[in-house]
Parts: sequence; C-alpha cells; structure tokens
Amino acid sequence: MNEALEPAVDTDVDIPPDESAIVVLLVDDQAMIGEAVRRALAEETDIQFHYCARGSEALATALRVSPTVILQDLVMPDVEGLHLVADYRKHAGTRDIPVIVLSSKDDAAVKSECFAADVSDYLVKLPDRIELVARIRHHHKAYLNLRQRDAAYRALSESRHKLLDMNRVLQRLSHVDGLTGLSNRRYLDEYLDMEWRRSARELGEFSLLMVDVDNFKQYNDGFGHLAGDEVLKRVAQAVRDSLHRPADLAARFGGEEFVVVLPGTDANGARVVAERIRRRVEALGVPHGAPGAGLTVTVSLGGASVMPAKGLHSSELLAAADAALYEAKHDGKNRAVVREIADPGDNATHA
Repeated sequence: MNEALEPAVDTDVDIPPDESAIVVLLVDDQAMIGEAVRRALAEETDIQFHYCARGSEALATALRVSPTVILQDLVMPDVEGLHLVADYRKHAGTRDIPVIVLSSKDDAAVKSECFAADVSDYLVKLPDRIELVARIRHHHKAYLNLRQRDAAYRALSESRHKLLDMNRVLQRLSHVDGLTGLSNRRYLDEYLDMEWRRSARELGEFSLLMVDVDNFKQYNDGFGHLAGDEVLKRVAQAVRDSLHRPADLAARFGGEEFVVVLPGTDANGARVVAERIRRRVEALGVPHGAPGAGLTVTVSLGGASVMPAKGLHSSELLAAADAALYEAKHDGKNRAVVREIADPGDNATHA
C-alpha cells in the first residue's frame, strides 16, 4: 500500500500557481487513508493531489504546494489537527484556504468544536467518493471566488490610491507657476484669504512683501526674453530660499513681481525677511549693465504689516505693500521699505 502511494508524495519542486487548478493537500498520518483518498481522486484529471504524513510538516508543505483545499486529519500523533488549523489561520499564505476535517468520530460535540475553530467542513472517514469530490469542488470554488474578490478589491484600492495621487499632483500643479515653480496668483489669493482669516481669529500679526526686479524691461530688451526668464527663475529661487517657516508663502504675482505672505510676522520680522531677500538676490551677481541700471540684477521690496481687524481686508494690506514698493523704487531701488498699518483708518504709517 505504501508503494502505491509513493508517486503521489511531494517532491521539492514548487508547483506553479494555476488560478483554476484544484489542488488538494491531505494531512494524515495513516498511509492507508492517503492511498484511499488518492485513488478516490485519481479519475479527476483537474485535481492535483498532495499528501503529508507528518503534522509538523503540514504548514511548510501547504505553503509550498499552495493548496486550494486542505483535508486535515483530526487526530495525529505529533500535532493535534485543530492546532494545525489554528496554524493555517495564523499564516497569511494559508489563512483563507478551506480546511475539511477528516475524522473517525461522528460526534456532534466534536463537530461543534471543529466549526468553532474555523474549520470549513467536516467529513467522517472515509466519505463516499462522490461526496468527497463534490465537497472538494464546492470549497475550491468558494476559495477561488474569495481570491478573485480580494484581487479585485486590491486592484480597486490601488486604482483609487493612484487616482488620489494623480489628483494631488494635478492640484499641486494647478497651484504652481509654470516658469518659476512658486505658487501662482490663484493660489496666492486663496492662501492670503485663508491666513488672513486665521490671523484675525487668533489676533496675530500679519505681514506681506511685494518684490519687484529692478529695471527688468531693460534687461529683457538687452539680453532677450529667454535670459529674462532665467533671471526670474533665479530670483524666485532666492526668494524661496529666504523663507524659513512652513507658513511663509512665496508666489509669483505677475510679470517680474513676487509676493511673500508672512503670517504671524510683525513689521520688524518683515524687514528682516525683506533684507534677506534683497541681499540674496544681489549676491547672485547676475550681470545687468543696461543703461540706467546697476551692474547686477537687484530687487526692490515693499512691505506692510498689520493686526487684522474687523473692517480691514487683505487687499488693503496688499495696497499698502504696493505703495511701499513704489517708495522703494522712487528712493533709488535695490532697497526695502516696510509700512505698518496702525488701524483700519490708517494705512500710511511709515516704518
């Protein structure tokens, strides 16, 4: 009898996965039972049969042959059958495989204990061949449906994550100026309004800087628009590198103008940031030399600071910063002027 069973015993060769193949693993210490089950399934050409005689090797064998149905002996000399069922359920590779218990006991209490241990089915040894094949096919189909459902869920989840990632990328791109990589005007308006409202609720200082490249038209006329674009990129990078807090935002306002939003920053802090930007741009040493301009590209900055209050709008802060920028230009360029708005009725206090 053992000799007849020998060809069905597993080798060390891994079985390639086949989504439709019925793969049965019998775990039973009695070779006679193994041979009987093998013969019962021999005529079923779509069923692959594997046999394991030692409970201590059952989990490793299951992981190797990837059964779609496990026939598990209930009483074994080295490991109890229900202990093996618990091991199957703990391991990710065997957790969902249906387990049919084969037992010599036709006892309701034993059956109840098995189903409580998450056994899929219970058969008394040795079952009728037709019934055994029918139950194997039934549980294989249920397992196959479960795997297909889980695969569909995984694919759906991956697609959803990819879609969310794409949406985040698109949203981020919709907020970015294509030339400089800074925030664009649309996002500037949204962010300025949001942070303005926050500062008004928290009664915090709020500052804003306007940055303008000096003599930019002359630079474009002298060096060309491509060179002008490169200057804007380098100035934008200098502005970005000058901001050290997560809440600070640099945005392209339009043309050669940039805006820096500084929530929670008073006038003195705004002056520090403005001077840092001015010096960083000057340190770039980009040659200019156009008539009426300096030797290198520089920027002028206008700033305004205020404690947001009822009756005051962020547009007034922007207007005050623009007025300060005009003054910096008028006073000789390559400088920063910051104003404080004392109250809603006073937006012209020079600092």
